[in-house]
Amino acid sequence: MAVGIAEIIVLGLIADWVFSRIGIPGLVGMLLVGVALGPYVLGYLDPDLLAVGGDLRLIALIVILLRVGFKLGRTTLHRVGGKVLLLAFIPATCEGLTITLVAPLLLGLSLLESAILASVLAAVSPAVVVPSMIRFIEERRGTDKDIPSMVMAAASVDDIYVVVAHSVVLGLYVGGEVNLGWQIASIPISLILGVLVGLGIGVAMYRLFDRFNPRATKRVLIILAVAILLIRLQHVLAGWVPFAGLISAMAIGFVILERREHMAHEISAKLGKIWVFAAIILFSMVGAQVNIGVAWQAGAMAVAVIGLGLLARSAGVLACLMRSGLTLPERLFVAVAYCPKATVQAAIGAAPLAAMKMAGMDTGPGELILAVAVLSIILTAPAGAWGIATLGKRVLTVSPEAGNDAYQAVVESRSGDDS
Repeated sequence: MAVGIAEIIVLGLIADWVFSRIGIPGLVGMLLVGVALGPYVLGYLDPDLLAVGGDLRLIALIVILLRVGFKLGRTTLHRVGGKVLLLAFIPATCEGLTITLVAPLLLGLSLLESAILASVLAAVSPAVVVPSMIRFIEERRGTDKDIPSMVMAAASVDDIYVVVAHSVVLGLYVGGEVNLGWQIASIPISLILGVLVGLGIGVAMYRLFDRFNPRATKRVLIILAVAILLIRLQHVLAGWVPFAGLISAMAIGFVILERREHMAHEISAKLGKIWVFAAIILFSMVGAQVNIGVAWQAGAMAVAVIGLGLLARSAGVLACLMRSGLTLPERLFVAVAYCPKATVQAAIGAAPLAAMKMAGMDTGPGELILAVAVLSIILTAPAGAWGIATLGKRVLTVSPEAGNDAYQAVVESRSGDDS
């Protein structure tokens, strides 16, 4: 397995460099490395590495969301908080409802099966969106209107909302006992509880760091370990108390940034270095989950379903931003940034098929849902990454001043790189 990781790192770095040189985001190259080496093409990756791929993707996702927390100051959230809430729920709902309505006509699924498909497809990919937004913050692109901060915060909550919705509709389909009212209420409860727990842990951690003053590297390791344990806590509490562990992880960074800004800058810099490795692992492992043969079987009707869903999602984004003060090109940029699919689809795309097998049901709908999920990754992740990079450079203006909270964090963090 160690050799497999080394090979992925080398090939991922080469692909990142090659694709960046020709004007395509490096993550596209990393995805293609995973596809090529994965079990559905060359079958070169060690099975042991594939077996722990889910855990590796989770750790990389935690690194992403920790970086989000350390970029979002209170002033920034105050300016964009209302728009974040709208973007977190309305576009995904528009996409989900559209797919639920058109999939029976185009794919022959039942209404409930279409709702399951919608719950798989409706999430945006933080793996694609967040790194791009952080890069724009570092370049001060769009920071005068907090556009990158708004997008990455909303995308993070969007995922949690969609995953909870997925568990509800899948439970209804396979005949499990689902309290629909409680499941709907669990969405805001999990978010609020996640924020409160994260804030409490954040306060405890910065006080602990004040008392013992560990090196910045050790602080990062402690925070990363605590974030992983929060995800474990989420699973332990599942069925008892709704709790969003990833939101808690983000809240930790927010508290430290507010209370100990210089400390937060140092930690942010270290997380940026960890992300270099985590990005290669994440995108390669996501690529390894892509079964091109299955995606091919989905056909043109599946492409139409994905496209109609994205159109509805984009309409939802534009509606959320009608009175936001953003120009039309900036609103179109946000709509494009909200299109990529990857992380969530790779994580839960096969869940309906597995649930149908366990319940002894016809697995045909599950196979089709998986095929469409895979196809959505192939179509939207590379195109979305390219669209974000290209449109962002053309549309987002570079702020002449370094007065933005998130930008200040980047500047200060570089001064603490050697801590």
